[in-house]
Amino acid sequence: MISVCMTTFNGERFLKEQIDSILLQLNPHDELIISDDSSDDNTIEIIKSYNDSRIRLMENNHFNSPVFNMENALKHAGGNIIFLADQDDVWLPGKVQRVTDSLQDNDLVITNAIIINDKGETVHDSYFKWKGSTPGFWKNLKKNSYLGCAIAFNKKILHAALPFPESIIMHDVWIGLLAERIGKIKFLDEKLMLYRRHNDNFTASINLEDNNLSDFSLGHKLNYRRILLDQIVKRVWTLKFLTNREN
Repeated sequence: MISVCMTTFNGERFLKEQIDSILLQLNPHDELIISDDSSDDNTIEIIKSYNDSRIRLMENNHFNSPVFNMENALKHAGGNIIFLADQDDVWLPGKVQRVTDSLQDNDLVITNAIIINDKGETVHDSYFKWKGSTPGFWKNLKKNSYLGCAIAFNKKILHAALPFPESIIMHDVWIGLLAERIGKIKFLDEKLMLYRRHNDNFTASINLEDNNLSDFSLGHKLNYRRILLDQIVKRVWTLKFLTNREN
């Protein structure tokens, strides 16, 4: 069973195209879990219009945070394979199958993507090339290239990542770095989705390396990485302790 976890907040503009592209690749027993964070546009109406048993909508949430909105979706995931999804991208044909195949020998897979703008025009033909994406714990702690909406993982990573530490800024770097320490990672250099960046896109504005956060001081950036590293170390040791106790 596959669980696709999506978060929404006032996503009416691109939501239908994204849901359509996901449902086309899911089997009847799979699920699309959507956690909505107090949308006041037509997002809820669009979701309910599908009347599809695979969609599990959780509404009336008040997280005011895409991070903990995603955590809410993940807490309800029942599948053996978990995909993360944004509300405004497009999954290309074959994404689910290619990633599922790769997860047979890996714990977490991140795929390449084509970056588009709000008009659907290509901005960059390779997210990996644009971001300099490669695996490596220290490399991604310094400059994160784990793109949340391009990530899928197994239950081992899901159980390790939950609950999210309250101090993390984004869930993608938390999940990616944690998986680097406890599992096997694959950067799949196939462009299997259209990653949309636009003015209303939260992840486009929050990434620590983007120019629109260039006013953050070096001290702030170093401190965040220190906190993140501390949380990773604590979680890894906790997991080891629990494993040893069970044995």
